[in-house]
Amino acid sequence: MDAALMFRTGSLLMFLAVALGAFAAHGLKERLEPAMLTVFETAVRYQAYHALGLFAAAWAAREWPGRLPGAAAWCFLGGTALFSGSLYLLSLTGARKLGIITPFGGVMFLAGWALLAAAPTRP
Repeated sequence: MDAALMFRTGSLLMFLAVALGAFAAHGLKERLEPAMLTVFETAVRYQAYHALGLFAAAWAAREWPGRLPGAAAWCFLGGTALFSGSLYLLSLTGARKLGIITPFGGVMFLAGWALLAAAPTRP
């Protein structure tokens, strides 16, 4: 993934995080039980964190060209889909079985940050 695509994807994910956060605050507050609203808000928060991670990966790709920033970006994107996506679905549907997917997204987040940390050390 090139730096421009990382930046655009991060911008889109942040846009969606803000929109979903507003939706939760105004549209879901009365519809979800408090525990499920907290789950939804956790999904929004981690999506926002990793949208910022995509901006960092875009910067790293320009600063230290190589495969690691792009790999980190893909991990952030996949982690967001698995982690935040599973939590969104779990909170809206109550399907607790979806919770088994969430840790895989967390592992992808961790891998992305490790790859990003290694980017400056690659020649």
